[in-house]
Amino acid sequence: MVAAVIRRDGRILIGQRRRGTRHGMKWEFPGGKVEAGEDPRRAIERELLEELEIVAEAGEEITRFAFQYPQRSPIELIFYAVESFSGEPRCLAFEQIVWERPERLVDYDFLDADVEFVRNLARM
Repeated sequence: MVAAVIRRDGRILIGQRRRGTRHGMKWEFPGGKVEAGEDPRRAIERELLEELEIVAEAGEEITRFAFQYPQRSPIELIFYAVESFSGEPRCLAFEQIVWERPERLVDYDFLDADVEFVRNLARM
């Protein structure tokens, strides 16, 4: 799994999962699955185009870690910085999207896999 920390004007873009989906109404960073044979950097760029209709270039890898939800296979999450992109993000895959200050991210109900990362990001 890949996810993007998209920054603009001191804020970070987050999305709320659609109601009625797995983990519906939880907050997350845009991104998704890496397809077989796909480079993770290309995967995040593809996902951002599909989810937000923006053309972005994956920056440096921020972190990666493994996480396992109960009764599920473990996943590896890779977070990339995205500092520049073209287009205005559109809410194509989420209930809603929000630009938020990093220190306020802890006020949102994030996916369990993202909680520790969000706490660290809020302190940066």
